[in-house]
Formats: sequence, C-alpha cells, structure tokens
Amino acid sequence: MIFGLITLVSALLGLVSCQSTLDRPPDPVTHLTLWQGIGPPPNRDVFDALVQRFNDSHPDIQVESLYVGHPDQQIPKILTAIVGNAAPDILWYSPTLTGQLVELEALEPLEDWLNQSPIQAQLDPALLETMAFEDHLWSIPFGANNTAVFYRPSLFQQAGIATPPRTWEELRQVARALTQDTNGDGRVDQHGMFLSLGKGEWNVFVWLPFVYSAGGWLQREGRADLVNPGAIAALEFAQTLVQDGSVLLSPPERGFEVDNFLTGKVAMQITGPWTLAQMQGAGIDFDVFPLPQDQQPATVLGGENFFLCRTSPKKRQAALEFLAYILSPEFQLDWATQTGFLPVNLAVRESPAYQAFLAENPLLRVFIDQMAAARSRPLVPGYAYLSENFGRAMEATLLGEDPETALAQAQTRLDLIFSP
Repeated sequence: MIFGLITLVSALLGLVSCQSTLDRPPDPVTHLTLWQGIGPPPNRDVFDALVQRFNDSHPDIQVESLYVGHPDQQIPKILTAIVGNAAPDILWYSPTLTGQLVELEALEPLEDWLNQSPIQAQLDPALLETMAFEDHLWSIPFGANNTAVFYRPSLFQQAGIATPPRTWEELRQVARALTQDTNGDGRVDQHGMFLSLGKGEWNVFVWLPFVYSAGGWLQREGRADLVNPGAIAALEFAQTLVQDGSVLLSPPERGFEVDNFLTGKVAMQITGPWTLAQMQGAGIDFDVFPLPQDQQPATVLGGENFFLCRTSPKKRQAALEFLAYILSPEFQLDWATQTGFLPVNLAVRESPAYQAFLAENPLLRVFIDQMAAARSRPLVPGYAYLSENFGRAMEATLLGEDPETALAQAQTRLDLIFSP
C-alpha cells in the first residue's frame, strides 16, 4: 500500500515537472562557451572586458570566456573534450592545432561565411596561411605578432656598437662584443644574448625563423623533412653562438622570461611585442631591431586564432556574430593598443587612432614591417610530433651535439611515428 502510494506520488510529480517544462518558453538567449589561455593576466583582463562589451551590446547572445590554463597545458583538455562530445563552442589556440582538429572532425569550416563578409578584404593576407588547410578556412586570426630582437641601447653604446646587426655574422660579432666582465672579478656577468633552451613550442617559435631565413623547412610535400641545408645552417649558427661564450641559456622551457634582459645581464633577447608593457613598466632603456638574416628576411607568425567547433545551427550563427566582432575595427583597435599585439585588420593599422599609438610606440613598426616576410608554422595533423622532435634537435645542438646528427636522429623518430 505504502509502496503504491509512493509510486503514485512520484508519477504525479513527474507529470507536473513535465508539464512545467512544456509550458516554459524557450530561452531567448544563446549561450556560448569560449575556452582560452590568454596571458599574461593583464592581457586576459583586457580580453574579458572586451567580451563583456560584446555581451552588453548583444543581450540575445552571451559568451562565457573561460581561462583553461597555459597553452601547453590545454591540449589534453581540448582533445578529451572533443572525444567526449563536450567541446566548447569557440576555441582559442595556436593555428598549429588545425590539422589535428580537422582530422577529428571537430571544426566548422568558415570560408562560406568569410567570403560573404566585407571584413575579409581587411585581413592581413599574410595571415591566410594560418587559416587554410586542405582547401578550407578553419579559423580566424585573433591578434598577430612575430619576434624580433630587443636590445639595450645603453649597453650597445658602452660597447662602441653604433648600429644593430643585420646579418647572422654581424649578430655573432655584436654578441661577442657585448659579452663582458663588467666588475673585473674575472667572470662574465654580462652576456651578449639570451637564448631559449628547451624542446617546447616556444623554442621552435624562436628558432624556426632562422631555418626559414637560411632557405630551410620542417616539412615538404606533406611529410616531415628536417635534414635539409637550411635547418642544418640554423642549428650550426645557434651552436656557434654558444661556443663563442656570448650567450646565456635559459632554464629549460623558460626562454620567454625577460628578467635577465631587464636587469642588464644580457644585452639582447628574441621576444615579441607582447612584452612591451612589461618593459615599459620596468623603466629600462630598450629598443628593437628585425631578426638578422642569412639568405632572406624571415620571421614566424605568432598569435592565436579562434576555431568554431561543431555545434547547433543556432549556436553557429551566434558564434559567427562574435567572430565578426573579433575581426571588427572596434575590437582590434582596443585589443592592439592595450596589449601590443598587431591588429589583424589592415584598416585598423592605417587608422588615425592606431597611427597615433604607433607614434607613441615606434618600435612596433619593426614587427609590422616584418609581417611582409612572416610565415606560418606547419598546420599538418602531426605538427605536435614535428615540433617536439625539431625542438629536441635544437636543444641537443645548444648542449653540444652535432647539428646534422641531432636533426637526423629527430628525423628517424618522426619516420617511425609516421610510418604506415
């Protein structure tokens, strides 16, 4: 009897709950989840404020921006979410993940939407290489950057160096001249250059421009191909700088830190415009010059892109509206002037407001001018393996191994990974 009464009550409650659900009007707001790993924290605060501005002006669309960790920590989370059908609606990440995401059928292609948008004509054409893979466009650029060499003019002046180096050989000579025992204790306490040690993506990002400048590559005709004259030349040059004793190597995987540059322990460091605010805040003298070249000028495109993950038609439409906002002059101008990233929108770069910003921060022109020679990292599905093994070869070279041998060992590992 009691059991029957409980069953009846449960059934009635279920009917009431079902009826209330049927009576409830559909939510007029489209909620989107965005995963990002923007850093440093001040840049993340800028982004979140700009997302809130979009939300305030689009009451029918609400984007939830979630910080999910440093990019190096995100890959397991991203892949687990995709396999478990729990991916975010919008994903922020380096375009190097494109091939793998396409292989997992996780993305919505964007070319039909972008081809109909007037904003396409305003995009820097150099960035197309970061968007395109297998005849489709899979992402939109968020903010562009590349690397150059920051230097301390006061240290150059003290060493009698009048002009920044333009070639690899000049860079080597300048680095040696800047390496000094400044306090006379018999030990070097000022190095010419700070070099990144490690096998992670940052190390690859820093050294790939040297490979490109020497006419080299990491892959050709769809396959990994590390043992080529340009790659060998780039690693040999890096090793020469170490053998000269003119460089200070970073702790493993910490090559992006600028503390030694700020304190004057090194006179030059390869980094990007995102460090501008940090250096200005330190109150030091600094300037920047383009990456010295071997055969040709070269740099590598940095910055992250936004991917639209497979989702419902309603969410897709809302997400495209948000992506249009990301590319808009409204967003790009504020993002660029508050973070130091380069606008991806050419109309913004030419605008009076951004030109005024450049007049106040003229060193950014170096990075803008380098965009003409900027290239993307490969977007192939196995890029993570390609990057790791080139990074291992680079690390081994800096620690004394023969460059060609290190690249050959890396190529052997890749051949085993990618063998049919």
